[in-house]
Amino acid sequence: MVIAKLRTGIRDLGWWVRDYVYAVRGQVRALTGRDAPDALAEGSGTPIVLLPGIYETWRFMEPLARALHDRGHPVHVVTELGGNLRPVADAADRVAALLVARGLDDVVLVAHSKGGLIGKHVMAFHPEGERVRAMVAVATPFGGSRYSRLMPTPSLRAFASGDATVRALAAAAEANVRIVSVYGLFDPHIPEGSELAGARNVRLAGGGHFRVLADPRVIAEVIRVAE
Repeated sequence: MVIAKLRTGIRDLGWWVRDYVYAVRGQVRALTGRDAPDALAEGSGTPIVLLPGIYETWRFMEPLARALHDRGHPVHVVTELGGNLRPVADAADRVAALLVARGLDDVVLVAHSKGGLIGKHVMAFHPEGERVRAMVAVATPFGGSRYSRLMPTPSLRAFASGDATVRALAAAAEANVRIVSVYGLFDPHIPEGSELAGARNVRLAGGGHFRVLADPRVIAEVIRVAE
């Protein structure tokens, strides 16, 4: 038993280290990228809208976005989200406004972490939610995170399970049937996990909170709902 726990701990630590290496690379890409996302919005396939996590710009999800664009899907970026520090409801308003402004229908949302909460807010509480076919949410704290209350900023403490928005989203179970929740065996930021009742839940073989975005299963799930 002790040896098994030790092995699990070493495995999780390895995932954690690789996770932050991936996150650093994503943030470097955000700082050094210069090309505008407009070219990604071209294509004849199902429209995709990217919803990154907190402290993330769209470039954090750029490799996934380009892979989807290469398959012919127009990929839309909500530049108004910036680094995604706004409250979930406020951010959802901006996503809904983009859907209307660009005349998007039958959309697939592709979200990471906080982005999944924003996407579900659109689907559950906005009339524009009818424009969304489905959402693939990766490592999203649908039930909150117990670590949130220890965080130094209000934007991070908003992920507590007792937060009003988190509780309202949890109660809006009718939207879950249109959600695919993808998550790893171990998530250092969401110890409760990302399993969502009523959704299609996909547990990956690896672990992490950021690096799971690069798992081939993520794009496979987007392709499954989009194509």
